[in-house]
Amino acid sequence: MVSISTFEDVKSNAVMNSLSSTFATLLPRNDPTEFTAKDGDVFAAQQFQDQVSDIFSAAMQVAKVEIVQPGERMRASFPIDSMFANDTAELRPVSIPLLDRIVAALSGSPPGLRFEMEFVIGATYLKGNALPTEQTLALSRAGNFAREMAVRGVPPGLIAVGVEPGDPRRVTIWFYIRNLETEPAISQARPVQPAAPRLPAN
Repeated sequence: MVSISTFEDVKSNAVMNSLSSTFATLLPRNDPTEFTAKDGDVFAAQQFQDQVSDIFSAAMQVAKVEIVQPGERMRASFPIDSMFANDTAELRPVSIPLLDRIVAALSGSPPGLRFEMEFVIGATYLKGNALPTEQTLALSRAGNFAREMAVRGVPPGLIAVGVEPGDPRRVTIWFYIRNLETEPAISQARPVQPAAPRLPAN
């Protein structure tokens, strides 16, 4: 799977123009960094994954939630129309409680750990391996999601949004648990430009 951070044309020509705040690029999903943690960190990581699973079970039952790596990485996938009104970038009112609970979960990381998420909408290639760079509905939806998360108080630098090759009818949200002692900060993870804008630090 290609990380959204590789799509610089999409970022520079569409996402950057659609968002006024800035969102950080997350580490790639195949990042080889080993996760090592104390017992308390392991418990906190498991608790976070349980919390995320409960959030989707309660607020979006159509979502498929998978723990990809226990204590490190998980994802939720669901039909895009369950979050956005048909053929618009407007969030459905029923999805707002989901955003509020995700913000609360991301904000609850204990010292030494950092909870992050990546919001990705599928997109189809135009020619070869080129994704659309104009302001498509997918990019508008990603931008609107980012703005709503910012309005609802998501801490700076904890989320990334974008598009990647995939089914345009589905959304995938990745959740990560970072060990701050063994993994670099988001801004130092790798020398690439952000896939989407980053929230300014307080």
